[in-house]
Amino acid sequence: MARVLTITDADFADPALVAFLQAHLDDMEPTAPPESRHALDLSGLQGPGVRVWVAHDAARLVGTVALAELEPGHEELKSMRTDPACRGQGIGTQLVKHALVDARGRHVQRVSLETGSMEFFDSARRLYERSGFAQCPPFGSYVEDPNSTFMTMDLTTPASPVGYTGPWRTERPEKTANRSWIDASAAAPTSGSKAPTRFSGVRFALMNSRA
Repeated sequence: MARVLTITDADFADPALVAFLQAHLDDMEPTAPPESRHALDLSGLQGPGVRVWVAHDAARLVGTVALAELEPGHEELKSMRTDPACRGQGIGTQLVKHALVDARGRHVQRVSLETGSMEFFDSARRLYERSGFAQCPPFGSYVEDPNSTFMTMDLTTPASPVGYTGPWRTERPEKTANRSWIDASAAAPTSGSKAPTRFSGVRFALMNSRA
């Protein structure tokens, strides 16, 4: 059956979001010592200069992504998480794309990120590479850490296609008073012998975000 993925601003009063973000911290806990874990908690994500979005498949929360300002023109990708039961369907790619579109629209010049160097983060690093990020030295307040991989993207260069490598179709946004809609359709492979999960009219709400 056709499904619609919607990306909107985060509502921190939503108990499902609070639980989803806590699950993200719980996922990170066994991967590295405390000094090498840099995920923002609920309070940190509500701080100044942080923009947070959530992805829903119908009423189900399936992903989050955030941008946090490091300095004028330079922001960090944070809280990138897809529901483990929904991984491999292109949701993470669309969340990254959404964040980059937002950053470019605000004339941010660079977006950087920190992720783990361990096998647990292999799929995340591949996602970021496909999205156009390249490895770089530590940035901001980070220091060299064998548990970390640092990546960055220069947004002053022409945008390259960012998206799932399957048959996505993105249409020109249909603008309304306070949002833009991007419609697309996709067939993303799933594990096993089941037929591909199909997204028909994947819809991203590019809504006004708080600073």
